[in-house]
Amino acid sequence: MLLRFTKMHGLGNDFMVLDLVSQHAHIQPKHARQWGDRHTGIGFDQLLIVEAPSNPEVDFRYRIFNADGSEVEQCGNGARCFARFVLDKRLTAKKLIRVETKSGIIELDVQHDGQVCVDMGPPRFVPADIPFVAPAQALSYPLEIDGQAYPIAALSMGNPHAVLRVENIDNAPVHSLGPKIEHHPQFPQRVNAGFLQVVDRHHANLRVWERGAGETQACGTGACAAAVAAINQGWMDSPVSLDLPGGRLHIEWAGPGLPVRMTGPAVRVYEGQVRL
Repeated sequence: MLLRFTKMHGLGNDFMVLDLVSQHAHIQPKHARQWGDRHTGIGFDQLLIVEAPSNPEVDFRYRIFNADGSEVEQCGNGARCFARFVLDKRLTAKKLIRVETKSGIIELDVQHDGQVCVDMGPPRFVPADIPFVAPAQALSYPLEIDGQAYPIAALSMGNPHAVLRVENIDNAPVHSLGPKIEHHPQFPQRVNAGFLQVVDRHHANLRVWERGAGETQACGTGACAAAVAAINQGWMDSPVSLDLPGGRLHIEWAGPGLPVRMTGPAVRVYEGQVRL
């Protein structure tokens, strides 16, 4: 059986996108692992699946698999590509699209210049909601790794994030510390680790070690989490421009209980077919 797919990226965070509205197949974690291999497969950070909604109040259902086969709750760069994909494939004519994800409903707004603004919903800070093991909610937590305590912000943007402020993004210990934060026992479902360098009140640099994918060129939910953490701790003010290795994202957040809005590009790379 052959399945049509589209290769896309958002600031270098790359995706294989499958339409399971007009095509029918049962995708399993083993398929994500097979296709995600950059040497023997298609190669991607995440597999995005477009499905018909189970909720009549939304337009689509959105599922996400990492290249290691794990299914995750949310992906901000993927959400922008999702919006561009359903429009390009004429699965909808709407420019404001409501999508059901594993972590809730998000809204995607395709703008006239081709940029996509995603309403990611409000961030969650209660440790049990992240999930994160801590005695009480706090702005910052000491995360002990190899005998040293690292002050992190912990929050959920539909998926778990730890944000660590660093002096210089170029020599930040992303590849040595990132995996240790990802698999830290205080994060029972693992975590995405963001390394944030604040430049000024509205501009910062960010690198992200993604759960199940390693360092990626960009991470949309990671950018949202980093901006929220920086605003929450008084380091920055909304709106925030974040420069990641793959490019720039713009984040707006007015405060606790209010949604985070992320704006950035979505690009189609090529079309193909894969055998299931």
